[in-house]
Amino acid sequence: MLVLLAWSALAPKPQPASPALPASPAAPSEKRQSVPLPQEIECEPAPEEVFSYQRDKTELTFIVPLAVLKEARFKDYQSYLFPLKQGFWLEDKGLVFRKASAPPGEVIFIYQDKEKEIIKRFIFSNSNYSMELEIETRNLSDSTISPSLPLVLGVLDFSGGQNQARFQDITAALKDKTLHLNGRKDMQLEGVQFIGIRDRYFCLIVEPSVESRAFIQKLNSHQAIIGLNIENHSLAPGSKDLQKFHIYLGPQDLQLINPIKSSWAQVVHYGTFDFIAHLLLQLLRVAYRLVHNWGLAIIILSLAIYFLLYPFTLKQMRSMKEMQALQPHIEELRKTYKDNPQKMNKEIMELYREHKVNPFGGCLPLILQMPIFFALYQALLRSVSLKGASFLWIRDLSEPDRLFLLPVSLPVLGNEINLLPIVMAVGMFLQQKMSLKSAGSGSAEQQRLMMIILPLMFGLIFYHMPAGLVLYWLVNSVLMLISQFKTSRAR
Repeated sequence: MLVLLAWSALAPKPQPASPALPASPAAPSEKRQSVPLPQEIECEPAPEEVFSYQRDKTELTFIVPLAVLKEARFKDYQSYLFPLKQGFWLEDKGLVFRKASAPPGEVIFIYQDKEKEIIKRFIFSNSNYSMELEIETRNLSDSTISPSLPLVLGVLDFSGGQNQARFQDITAALKDKTLHLNGRKDMQLEGVQFIGIRDRYFCLIVEPSVESRAFIQKLNSHQAIIGLNIENHSLAPGSKDLQKFHIYLGPQDLQLINPIKSSWAQVVHYGTFDFIAHLLLQLLRVAYRLVHNWGLAIIILSLAIYFLLYPFTLKQMRSMKEMQALQPHIEELRKTYKDNPQKMNKEIMELYREHKVNPFGGCLPLILQMPIFFALYQALLRSVSLKGASFLWIRDLSEPDRLFLLPVSLPVLGNEINLLPIVMAVGMFLQQKMSLKSAGSGSAEQQRLMMIILPLMFGLIFYHMPAGLVLYWLVNSVLMLISQFKTSRAR
């Protein structure tokens, strides 16, 4: 049961799938076949083709010939890199843009041929994480044209290893529901209000000025593109069409997203127990305002959750104590009726009824606590506030605590010595040792085995986890150890 629970906590959570919605017959995405990414996405562009735009807290890197946003670097978060590879690419290999002069706060790219002129204008507001994109198409010919250029918002790359790839997903807000998708299946969506792409800490949110069709197109085993099909307008000679997009590109922080547009907060999603996770993060922020340190805030949150759930914990420990008191009688019944399993089970149940003991009394409190554990696990794992936050010797609560590094790499452990998981494993060992009872040879042998296996298993599970998560679990383990010590002395 413990192994299964641990696996449930660590394994990637399945994203809710949704059936592909058929596009209308006139939809541009119906006409086009699967288009491979241009060669520029697989190869690094030449230095002269790259242009960097500096903002107060963000550095944006553009590829000029494609007029695309290659990546964003966030200075306040240890220069965290959020790659888009082909952000805001108009899906046509024949378009070669040039960078045009622009007023302060804007970046402009222009493409022109005999038939049309396309102007891509990135407009940056006073907010460091929001901007506007305008795509203007002008008909320069003597006849009517019908430009149809799907806009690729970004590329999901699943080749970065399971630890990173599992954090990538897509949020699509439709008229009547919001979908959270993993991006590994081709899909078309009608009536999209906005669409979001995120990794572990940061996200891109794009809202077109009108409802649009969105698509997810798998390119190969490890890449998929996400985009919008710009509505097809027929342009008479000399006329123009203007498409506008409202954009957020920044941390998954509701305090930054909500002031821009509250509905975009749906991108910050923590899975099945999303509501509980948001509530716990709010409590964590309240604690941070009191102590101004995220490590201390996690300790305060751990204490608050422990005392909130203490009645259930107490009930669990009492149930375990009652069960241990009956172990000698149960062992005797097993010996007496070893050749008659049905009679043995009946006598054991009768023993439970006689002493008013519920054999599952210790399970219910654990079940009630599991939603909180899973929600807090997801919340702390994705919390951008922990990025770069220090506590005692820990330089970054979003990474393993790394007390010191070894000159050589050890199997499983690597080259880093992480103190928190080791202390946590020692605490679990002491807790298991306190609960060891000499109720019978078979039972005692099982408990001795678990006394060794459980601390090792959880120590390895938590060894490479972010220090913030391990700190929470360590505080919880210490509190459980104290409760176990009090219970043992009360016997």
